[in-house]
Amino acid sequence: MPADPQPSDVVAETTIPLDFARLPAARLSRMVGAAEEALEIARLLAKTGDNVVGELIKNAGTFYEWNHYPDGDVYDAETGSQFYYHAHPANLRTGEHGHFHTFLRPAGMPAGIAPARVPDFVPPKEPNDALCHLIGISMDDLGAPICLFTVNRWVTGEYWYDGADILPMLDRFEISHTQPSWPVNRWLVAVLRMFRPQIEALIRARDGTVAAWQGEENVFDDRGLEVTSWCRISLVEQATALDAAQA
Repeated sequence: MPADPQPSDVVAETTIPLDFARLPAARLSRMVGAAEEALEIARLLAKTGDNVVGELIKNAGTFYEWNHYPDGDVYDAETGSQFYYHAHPANLRTGEHGHFHTFLRPAGMPAGIAPARVPDFVPPKEPNDALCHLIGISMDDLGAPICLFTVNRWVTGEYWYDGADILPMLDRFEISHTQPSWPVNRWLVAVLRMFRPQIEALIRARDGTVAAWQGEENVFDDRGLEVTSWCRISLVEQATALDAAQA
């Protein structure tokens, strides 16, 4: 793991203890199962020298910075879940190869949830276009996750949702088909489930960062604020902490 996978010079890392013993038994069991699945998928890919990033882009030809992989993103119309992978230029990233962005569209959201009515709110032309960014996942050059992060609205062109409304969306993220890669789809869903406490903490921290950053200009379009919260992660450390909590 790189010594410093920090994605932002503006926002400090959110410290999140790996203490899961007080989680409800059902939630803990689900997280343990997700950790087992994520590690097993990584193990099986590694047997042939592969990893989830390589699996996703293996048929894409030349890998270009900024391009979305796969082309057109991955979208599950049944669940409203969406994701893509991309990489920034080398001088704009620290210790990562690239990262996943995960979203949920209104088609998959719980009833009654709507975008926040921020000052510059403009209703979408199509209701299902009001997508919500859930979490970003930074990956190292070996195809392992090293960081979770949230972003300001301008980064992904999303609609802004209050953090309290995003939390119940997390269980709705599910890619239930096999394209473009069944292992990658399943791995990504498992990662969101096994790191649920960290993701919740980062979403809450995101709201705090935005509130503190608000000034005379529109904070949601302020290019000075890109990453709004982040923390380092490790699949193995998380799985170990989950097993200890369940024991």
